[in-house]
Amino acid sequence: MIVTAKTMVTGDGKTVLHDHGILIKKERIAALAPIEQLKSNFPDEPVRDYGDATVLPGLIDMHVHLGYWYSKPDGYEYNQHLIAYLTQYNALSAMFNGVTTIRSVSDPHMVCQKLMQAREKGFVRAPRIFNCDRGICATGGHGWVLEDGCAQVDGADNIRSEIRKQLRDGAHWIKMMDSDRSNVSEYRQEELDAAADECHRVNRKICVHAGTQPSIQMCIDAGFDTIEHGTFMTVEQARTMKEKGLAWVPTIIAYTYIYDEMVKKIASNDTESGNVVDAGLLHDFEYFRAAAAAYKENFKKLYDTGVTVLAGTDMVMDGAPAAPVARELQYMVDYGITPTQAIATATGNSARVLGMQGQIGELVSGAIADLLVVEGDASADICALGKVKDVFQNGCVLHRAI
Repeated sequence: MIVTAKTMVTGDGKTVLHDHGILIKKERIAALAPIEQLKSNFPDEPVRDYGDATVLPGLIDMHVHLGYWYSKPDGYEYNQHLIAYLTQYNALSAMFNGVTTIRSVSDPHMVCQKLMQAREKGFVRAPRIFNCDRGICATGGHGWVLEDGCAQVDGADNIRSEIRKQLRDGAHWIKMMDSDRSNVSEYRQEELDAAADECHRVNRKICVHAGTQPSIQMCIDAGFDTIEHGTFMTVEQARTMKEKGLAWVPTIIAYTYIYDEMVKKIASNDTESGNVVDAGLLHDFEYFRAAAAAYKENFKKLYDTGVTVLAGTDMVMDGAPAAPVARELQYMVDYGITPTQAIATATGNSARVLGMQGQIGELVSGAIADLLVVEGDASADICALGKVKDVFQNGCVLHRAI
């Protein structure tokens, strides 16, 4: 099959093609060339012409919690069975929005591993998942209230042991939890160093929640592969990350969306949801106000250092959309970068950090045919990503808008 549209954004952050086509063979991109050339070379191939639309790689969300049930108002109903259904529902919802690959960064133990297994067996549809299993936090640290979603572990040797267990159980990455919403690092430097070293010793990667100082600097010093949030990062720290080959997942939407929702709740006097997550968010309202302002003011300055930026959404509030990458990229464009650069954070950049360069996240010959088709020209208007026409996974159409 040949897929064509007026515009193609390849995912490298700079290349936009017009009137080209993609030849799909055996779940992969067999060729990318001007459409008339493909039609001439492969006259027997059916052509799916999307007209005045954009084809781009399937999106990658680098910060998702697929099994996050803790903010549900009826959380007492969520046993392991209902959590599994929720996880699969969130995965499917993300895929319908054009997200074909996810890095799930701490969920109830084994829920994502089993979803991946169900996907491989053909029981369910779901994006490709890179799984971190449970987050690792200090005793009483950020995330400890999330029951099976975090393991409370203290001390360098114990952290190493937990990492080994999670890798044994099928985790692709490891997720550490450090600073919460205060200027305190919950782990000591030697504990953070041990976590990063244990993963790198066995050629695995590790990410860390670090939003404030001094935690951001401590995690950069330890050499975590990705810094999640980095809300109050400095320009100098971003430069250091670039030099060390570390990547930044800002999750602008998580803080800005939550801040906007809290403003609405307070204005309508709707502040009694009955769950611990909303209570914590309301308690830290001023933190979210400052965080939203920091992203707006600093994102472009940090991006311009050349640090690798990755798209992640971290949507955990009840009722929030699953993996709203399109909105995260819109914030990036609003704050100063181009649509093509923003798209690269959710395609080529993320694929490289996942070790999948040339396989996903790019429109190149030999890549897996994970494609997103949207109305209009996404290279000129990032809002086009919210107008999904079709999603392809492994060369097959998964969703068609009606």
